[in-house]
Amino acid sequence: MNEITIEAGRAERQYWRDLWRYRELFYFLAWRGILVRYKQTVIGIAWALIRPILTMLVLTFIFGKLAKMPSGGVPYPILVFCGMLPWQFFATAFSESGNSLVSNAGMISKVYFPRLVVPVSSVITSFVDFLISATLMVLVMVWYGFMPGPQVFALPLFVILAFATAFGAGLWVSALMVRYRDFRFIVPFAVQFGLYISPVGFSSNVVPEQWRLLYSINPMVGVIDGFRWSILGDQNIYWPGLCISLVMVFLVIVSGIWYFRRTERTFADVI
Repeated sequence: MNEITIEAGRAERQYWRDLWRYRELFYFLAWRGILVRYKQTVIGIAWALIRPILTMLVLTFIFGKLAKMPSGGVPYPILVFCGMLPWQFFATAFSESGNSLVSNAGMISKVYFPRLVVPVSSVITSFVDFLISATLMVLVMVWYGFMPGPQVFALPLFVILAFATAFGAGLWVSALMVRYRDFRFIVPFAVQFGLYISPVGFSSNVVPEQWRLLYSINPMVGVIDGFRWSILGDQNIYWPGLCISLVMVFLVIVSGIWYFRRTERTFADVI
C-alpha cells in the first residue's frame, strides 16, 4: 500500500516546479499570440512599426510643436520615442494580460497547468513587439545622427524593470478580469489615462520639484526616466523618484502574485 505524506508547504513548492515543467507552454502560447495578433492583416507584423511611428508623430506635434515642451537639447522625436518604447510595451502587455485568461477559458476549465503561464506568455508576446519597435528607434537615432553614451549599457536593467512592471500589473488585471468582466471596459480607460499621467510625450523634468516624489508613485515614471537617461545621457534622472518606482514595482509584483495565487483555484469554476 502506497504511503502518502502530507508536508506543509509542499504544494506551493510543487507549483513553482510545475512552472519549469510547463516551460514549453510559455513558448507555445507566446508564439500563438504573435500569430493570432497579425493573422489576416494586410501588412502583418509591420503594424508593430506603424503604430509607434504614428504615435511619435502625434506626440511630437502636440508636445513639441504646440505646447513647446523643452527637449533638453535632443531632437524631440527621439525624446518621445524613448518614452513611448517602454510605455507601449507596458500598455500592450497590460491589455493582453487582462484578456489572456478569459481568451483561454476552454483550456483553463479542462486541463491542469499553472495558470500563471497564461498572463506571463502575454507579456512575452508584447515583448516581441517591444524588440521590433526598438530596432525602429535605432533607425530614428541614426537618422538624426544621435549616438548614446556609455550609460547605454545600463539600459538592460531598465528593460527588466519595464518587464517586471508589466508582469506585476498583468497578474492583477488578469485575475480580476476572470471574476469581474467590467474590467474589459476599465482596462482601455486605464491605459489611456496612464498615457497622460506618464512622461511619454514630455520630460518629467517639467514636473514641479515639490510634486516629483509624489509623481514617481507611478512606477512607469522611473522606467521611462531610466530609458531616457540610458539612451540620451544628458537627461537628468531623479534618483529619489527612481527609488520610489522600484519600491512600487516590487509591491505590484508581490501583491500581484499573492492575489493571483489566492484566486487561481476558482478560475475554472467562474471563467
